[in-house]
Amino acid sequence: MDPDLSDLTIADVVESTAGRDAGHLFYVLETDENWLTLVNGRDRGIEKPKRKKRKHTKKVLRSETRVAEKLRNGEKVLNSELRRDLAYLSRELQSNNLGG
Repeated sequence: MDPDLSDLTIADVVESTAGRDAGHLFYVLETDENWLTLVNGRDRGIEKPKRKKRKHTKKVLRSETRVAEKLRNGEKVLNSELRRDLAYLSRELQSNNLGG
């Protein structure tokens, strides 16, 4: 198993690398040996998370936002919070990639 994917934990941000959602960012909601449960607040909300194989994702970063803290603590998170946070992270990643 890829060591980069073996250290994924709840509230990490991953990018899908396969399927129709390739290139989209997700928060990790749950993990097990081969699968991740992912949410993004838009088409995959808290009430209907996506199950995806670990090998079809790429770890982007360990998020230290308020939403990530709430996910780690098991607190209630709204889909709007997920959308806002992932949009902000996506903009930050794009500006860092284009600027450097």
